[in-house]
Amino acid sequence: MFRSVAFAALAAGLLATSACAPITTYSGFQAIDASPKEVKVGEDTKSTVRARLGSPSVVSTFEDDVWFYIAQVKEKIAFRKPVVVNREVVSIRFNEETEVVEAVNQYGLEDGKVIAYNDRETPTRGRELTILEQLLGNVGRGGMLPRDDETVPGSRPGDRR
Repeated sequence: MFRSVAFAALAAGLLATSACAPITTYSGFQAIDASPKEVKVGEDTKSTVRARLGSPSVVSTFEDDVWFYIAQVKEKIAFRKPVVVNREVVSIRFNEETEVVEAVNQYGLEDGKVIAYNDRETPTRGRELTILEQLLGNVGRGGMLPRDDETVPGSRPGDRR
């Protein structure tokens, strides 16, 4: 009897601790054969970088000569929001004419800035209607039924419905 109770308690304890184990997700650039940090300034070109690392995660919006390779790791415990544990951003700048690497910069999670943004909808001018105003908005206006002197779209002259 005592062994079965102890076994049940041990199984419940193991189950409870396994439920609290973090779920780790990896997203972005995954370095398999080569790392973006191994790119050599003055030696590598766009074609050699693309052959070694593949397509970049992002190309700069304003300059086509800046490539970014981005990777991040998130952990989620139970029902909580995911937390970014690690982020690596490597930017590679190329010369416009020769397409040779000019600079390789590496940024981490500590280099980022938290930006406060409004994740709701863009506010518009005007008045918002309540549910009752929407449902009862046309009551009393007389616009629900057609009048006899008006022609209703889809009806023939002299047709009475």
